[in-house]
Amino acid sequence: MSELHWQVLYVRPRCEKKMAAYCVAQSIDYYLPLRNETKIYQRRKVQVEKPVFPGYVFVGHTEEQRVIMLKSNLIVRLLEVDAQKVLLHELEQIRRALQVDPTLGACAAFTEGVAVRIIAGAFRGIEGVVHAVRGETKVVLNVEMIGQAVAVEVETDYLEAMD
Repeated sequence: MSELHWQVLYVRPRCEKKMAAYCVAQSIDYYLPLRNETKIYQRRKVQVEKPVFPGYVFVGHTEEQRVIMLKSNLIVRLLEVDAQKVLLHELEQIRRALQVDPTLGACAAFTEGVAVRIIAGAFRGIEGVVHAVRGETKVVLNVEMIGQAVAVEVETDYLEAMD
């Protein structure tokens, strides 16, 4: 079997979960980061899962699967990924952060700053860029391909600078 080629799919509005279901039905590897959100409908609290990055689904496929995927009629644009390993590393960091706190949301990517690794606490082992805002230290986990990120709050004592 040939190695999977990862791409970023920009899908039609509110069709991220439909694309994920299509990938499951066609046995195509995908990653759709979801976050938990509480909505109130007529005095009832309901837990819903929403995409962290609206409009984007990350897909690993072979050439044959690419043709099948394009037949879904859900894709607006395919974004080619030159740095496959970098994208997979970034997605792994986001996956690990969402396992710890499933309510994390997206923010703008932050490229300037010191690269750090979290060495203690719930987010131990996660790597990102440190960003200090009004006394709060946040580690920003960028997804360079789409210009978005997820930020986690961490004590400064739990951070270690990377080379």
